[in-house]
Amino acid sequence: MEERNISVTLAYDGTDFSGWQIQRSQRTVQGVLEDVLKGMHSRRIPVTGAGRTDSGVHANGQVANFVTDIASIPAEKYKEALNSNLPPDLRVIRSRLVDRDFDARRSARERIYKYYLYISSVGFPHHRRYCWRISRKPDIAYLNRIATGLLGEQDFTTFAAAGDTSKSRVRAVYAASFYPEGPFLIFEIAASSFLWKMVRSIVGTVLEIEQLEHGEERLKEILAVKDRSLAGLTAPARGLFLERILYNEHSKFSE
Repeated sequence: MEERNISVTLAYDGTDFSGWQIQRSQRTVQGVLEDVLKGMHSRRIPVTGAGRTDSGVHANGQVANFVTDIASIPAEKYKEALNSNLPPDLRVIRSRLVDRDFDARRSARERIYKYYLYISSVGFPHHRRYCWRISRKPDIAYLNRIATGLLGEQDFTTFAAAGDTSKSRVRAVYAASFYPEGPFLIFEIAASSFLWKMVRSIVGTVLEIEQLEHGEERLKEILAVKDRSLAGLTAPARGLFLERILYNEHSKFSE
């Protein structure tokens, strides 16, 4: 029977997941998705995800793919088939047939994350799972001047968590900016890929630097020393969303 490569775009509330990647005795996004696929195929179906989100991190546009030999379900109908069995904190937004050599992680050329900050002296209960509340209103223009120092291809060791196992910590950052949206201040960053906890480390550090003079120079100094202990705190996972994955046109897939 002919095999097909199916891609799915996922949204999930990461609060009750121990991240994307399968872990023994832990509830993960990949694990839940593979369990549902196993029920449909009567065997384990490996799933590849574009971004390995951490525990508590959310997604609006995670992309994953899997290979199936079930011919009775059209590719676009996998959305309904999976959603009818998935828990309410994990949804398939879209499903489609992709090239056989498409790999959600390796084929991705750009990943976009958003971090949500809520500026208020009192936090609303319905916001608590999806943002980081800060009581002081920062200077957005100054934040963006500092953030320009993140652009380009450079070594981001300073913003990698201690357990990061990347062979190279050089990453290309294409865009990084802060902007208001409704009651939130959002930090949006686009890069080829990210180190472990890199975005959250950047958010915490830039917010600290914004309170100092010569913040742009301070960021350059912190990046140059490649020492995580000299950076700021790591922002909480709850404010971070994997927003979108971009692919090359030749892959015949672009979210």
